Amino acid sequence: MTRSSAREIAVHIIFALGFDTRSAQEILDAELTRERFQELAEELPLYAQFPNEKQEQYIRQLVQGVFAHGPELDDFIGRYSVGWAFARIPRMAAAVMRTAMYEVLYMPGIPNAAAINEAVEIAKKYEPAEVVSFVNGILGTFVRAEFEDTPPKPEKKAPEGEE
Repeated sequence: MTRSSAREIAVHIIFALGFDTRSAQEILDAELTRERFQELAEELPLYAQFPNEKQEQYIRQLVQGVFAHGPELDDFIGRYSVGWAFARIPRMAAAVMRTAMYEVLYMPGIPNAAAINEAVEIAKKYEPAEVVSFVNGILGTFVRAEFEDTPPKPEKKAPEGEE
């Protein structure tokens, strides 16, 4: 499983948080099982491979982080989505943006450009082109506005064959 796949699984779980009364931990414990992956793999090839320990830790960190910082992340989305009421933003697009913003704000090992690019690639799978453009615009504006006075995070090269 690649980091991109782990990120997309995290986005699925973050999306599900909006429809569930359970905590992030409870949802993670229910979703991150081999049995659940086998069920989901029948319809979604993304779930064909169960995450290794490092990938599972990454998924858990994203989901728990987005859950813990939800109001802050939604405030950023609302602030930069000029002309769009938050309620009008598709839920999957919001989950994608929350994930990318969390990575930008709280995961210094992930370059901002990578977080945005990955978010756009995930959005392309679930949203029409105009929503993908919206996601890209919001995330780009967010990074430029929030980090204009700080030097960019140093890019960390992944070992050959990894993402």
